[in-house]
Amino acid sequence: MDVVVVGGGPNGLMLACELALGGVRPVVLERLTEASREPRSNGLVGQVVRMVDRRGLFERLSGQAGPPKPNNGYFMFAAMPLNLGLLDDSPIHTLPVPELKTVQVLEERAAELGAEIRRGHELIRLVQDDAGVTLTVRGPDTETYELRAGYVVGADSAHSPVRKAAGIGFPGITYDRSTSRSAHAVVPHDWLDPATGALKVPGHGPVLPFLPVRTAGGGFSYAPLPGLPPLVTTVEWDQPESDEPMTLDEMRASINRVLGVDVPIEAPTGDGPHVLRRINGGNTRVADRYRHGRVFLVGDAAHVFAAGGTGLNLGMQDAINLGWKLASAIRGGTDVLDTYETERRPIADRTITYSQAQAALLSPGNDTTGLRRLFGELLTQPGVVRVLADLVAGADVRYPVADGTHPLTGWPAPDLDLHTPDGTIRLAELIRAAKPLLIDLTENGDLHADGIEVVRATAATDATALLLRPDSYVAWASSETHPDQDDLRDTVRQWFGAPVNA
Repeated sequence: MDVVVVGGGPNGLMLACELALGGVRPVVLERLTEASREPRSNGLVGQVVRMVDRRGLFERLSGQAGPPKPNNGYFMFAAMPLNLGLLDDSPIHTLPVPELKTVQVLEERAAELGAEIRRGHELIRLVQDDAGVTLTVRGPDTETYELRAGYVVGADSAHSPVRKAAGIGFPGITYDRSTSRSAHAVVPHDWLDPATGALKVPGHGPVLPFLPVRTAGGGFSYAPLPGLPPLVTTVEWDQPESDEPMTLDEMRASINRVLGVDVPIEAPTGDGPHVLRRINGGNTRVADRYRHGRVFLVGDAAHVFAAGGTGLNLGMQDAINLGWKLASAIRGGTDVLDTYETERRPIADRTITYSQAQAALLSPGNDTTGLRRLFGELLTQPGVVRVLADLVAGADVRYPVADGTHPLTGWPAPDLDLHTPDGTIRLAELIRAAKPLLIDLTENGDLHADGIEVVRATAATDATALLLRPDSYVAWASSETHPDQDDLRDTVRQWFGAPVNA
């Protein structure tokens, strides 16, 4: 067996899809017998939305025809609005989708591609040697069995048994001052503004959907998610901890403390489960390494952040980065597995900055209030909005490249319409098979590289050629009339080695 993925959540299933596209049939072990119906993430934000489009999954996840369109209106940073209309091109894409649906879509796709998903199978023990990894697994009938694999990937949550078994540390910071409460709830219908979707709270004012507000008492947000009851959330500081089950009365009391007025929320009707939870504190942690021998980590097993809405977006991109590299190594291509950590770790480190900055700007106190007023003034400047929008979207970190390389190298390929002799096609549609691709935009159209598919086209870009990795990142590019073929061939050998038969 080539690869065992431990964890059948979105990150593990995304990795299974990527491995299968690369010609490797993975086995996914998931301890749950069916997908959890516990409400968790509410959607995808940033670069990952473009990536799922480039795998042909946007339509399945959104229920809409593509391509995804950027958010050109408002987003938020630390409960302050980002006016994306100030930018010529917004980097922020959003895809509201419950995590349950994400799991269902990815599981279906992984099965279509030939991945084997074993539900109700739990990792008990893991031992690796120079030749492979031996796993002890408990099946749904409580009987244990052993698996032998070339590689193991832990996609098994922040408490990752794989990470612990591999002896990988998980340093970071635990925040213990904050208490977050969330509930699906029915709000008074006559409080809703049909024009803006805002919740008009008497005695406080309008609360725009998906844009949190901060008060002296904490934070409050109202999120009318598609197909679900509205989600209301509060964050408070220095609250006494409780072991009692969360109640709607507790939620009402928390909203009153934060907004200073009563909001008469009621329990939702219809099929659940519905959110009603309390979370004390939070963690920001990054594994001290993403690889130990033949064991790798993706998603929450590798990093967690106190700022919500970031983990899944990073985790699925971890999977897209690692999948083709692992498949290539297994199938005899160039071993570039060490670049997984060198490329993905800086993005986790950057997200720590994102998380810590938001935590500071949301904290209580008059000093923070003054800082927020000043910050609000800065947010009227397009340059500041651009920096923060790129940070939110995860669009501000370039994969490491050598000095002097083309400006597009190390970034995701731009969204281009390619005009070919057979018609116009989006670049995103050409790279869904997760294979290396050479886009020849030269007038002569005479570029080639052994083992690499070539598409000859014209497009609205200054580039004359783009070599794309299977994850759609640019490995090499040129703006020369006659690109350097030797440089192209060297890059092909660096990343892909000798041609590998599909």
